[in-house]
Amino acid sequence: MINKDLKCNYPCDDTNKDRIYPRINIDPKAIKMVMISEAPPTEHVNYFYQKLDGSFFQTTKTAFQDAGVEINSYDDLTAMGVYLTTAIKCSKINYLVSAQTIKECAKLLENELAQFPNIKVIMCMGDFAIKAINYIYKNKYKTAPIKPGSTYKTRKEEHVFNNIRFFPSYTQTGDSFNIEKSKREMIAEDLKKALEYVKD
Repeated sequence: MINKDLKCNYPCDDTNKDRIYPRINIDPKAIKMVMISEAPPTEHVNYFYQKLDGSFFQTTKTAFQDAGVEINSYDDLTAMGVYLTTAIKCSKINYLVSAQTIKECAKLLENELAQFPNIKVIMCMGDFAIKAINYIYKNKYKTAPIKPGSTYKTRKEEHVFNNIRFFPSYTQTGDSFNIEKSKREMIAEDLKKALEYVKD
């Protein structure tokens, strides 16, 4: 079981303090691609690696279908070397959270990612994920792997650091996924490129 020892004591006031991590038995060495969404849902049954009819799996399944890949279970994703998580580890009270909350959660995300020694791709699905990844790498390597700018522009560029390719994109979870058609199309494009990169 991964993520057993991740702990947080930061007293944030913009989340519900209902911390949750992906709970799954996998071989960490088999993971080649990590998709980082924004934050867990208020109802944890909809979170990653919970129920297959949960909203997070259903929208992720649709995103893969849009990219031309059929998945029907979390096992299908694991078999492809794909792992799902969120940048924020507690559900949000409002739409946004503070920069400090993202920084604190980035410490947990860094430890989470360190469990996977063979990552080739990190997909940052939304602004929280992009900021968290940049915080991690700025703190550790004094550089941000994803250049500043709007996601619409930065997603068209290649971002590679330490043999990992970073894909800035939009979140594939939450209500907005099925509302904003243009973003959904861009997610499919980014996901297709990421999967092709993992195969190379």
